[in-house]
Amino acid sequence: MSNRVFSRASLPALALLAGLLTACVSGPRGEVVYVRSAPPARIVEVEGVAPGPNFVWIGGFHVWQGGAYVWTPGRWAERPHPNARWVAGTWKQHSRGWYWKEGHWK
Repeated sequence: MSNRVFSRASLPALALLAGLLTACVSGPRGEVVYVRSAPPARIVEVEGVAPGPNFVWIGGFHVWQGGAYVWTPGRWAERPHPNARWVAGTWKQHSRGWYWKEGHWK
């Protein structure tokens, strides 16, 4: 019975520890999540042909998910206005670890 009480009592601590060890970059916008290990090299993708003249290729990138880097494939996106250009997202190194700087239209 004491083992059962110990398991229940330790569940909140285990949940907190799991959350800290498997930080997820997909948190609310503006939240910075640091990852200790550097991201893998980008995967070379075949862009193919644009679906129209106003489309731009947004290259794939690694995201931190569930305690590991996961590849998000590239895609074609329509420009929000004729002169728009895509600024690719990038992983940046900081003293606290690596963090993702989201891509955006400029």
